[in-house]
Amino acid sequence: MPKLSPPEDLAAALSELPLLPMPQAVLFPAARLTLELIEPAHQALVRAVVESHGALAVTQLADAQLADPGTAYRDHPPLCAIAGVGTIVEHSEGPGGRYRIVVLGRARVRLQELRFAAPYRRALATLLPCPNHQVPERELLALRTAASSFAALLQRKEPSFRLRLPAGGSASPLVDACADQLVIDARQRQAVLEALDVRDRVRQVAQVLTVQRVTLEPEPDHSN
Repeated sequence: MPKLSPPEDLAAALSELPLLPMPQAVLFPAARLTLELIEPAHQALVRAVVESHGALAVTQLADAQLADPGTAYRDHPPLCAIAGVGTIVEHSEGPGGRYRIVVLGRARVRLQELRFAAPYRRALATLLPCPNHQVPERELLALRTAASSFAALLQRKEPSFRLRLPAGGSASPLVDACADQLVIDARQRQAVLEALDVRDRVRQVAQVLTVQRVTLEPEPDHSN
């Protein structure tokens, strides 16, 4: 697999990239992820990142049963090897050091965790290329159809919801945007993040969205 040269603003961060384990959050390229952070280690991480290169990785715990975000710092359980790297584009501090941050996803990375140095975890990160194999138009149409159908279902339940897809016809940003906004389960979102081949990713997300719609769509009322 070819090695990517990191953008200049990320290059300084990748050798000791701060890790933010969040069991229910997955950061996709180009997505904006809003997080409320109360753990002391999280707060220290944000301060250090904001004062330096601005970059971090949002990571999933390898064991999905560990749902407490603080567990990732108290016990240092294993993390998924692939994560989203992003930069903090907004941050505000509230009472008691509580932070609200907005992270802009930049790329997929493979992590090699480093020896722990308090107060937060770090890793050597390598940018991952995503082979942009040609995706047949019928498969892109299946993805768009599944996304539109599920978005319509969500909008009936929550009228303010709007599906926002990138302009242009590139498959990788399209499928990442669909996964970010529409795939419900965090482990399934992580599986999409780990699918580096874009055609595999398109098929995977289309299938997940179809199952979600069938599962959540109300049964038709035949009483009348």
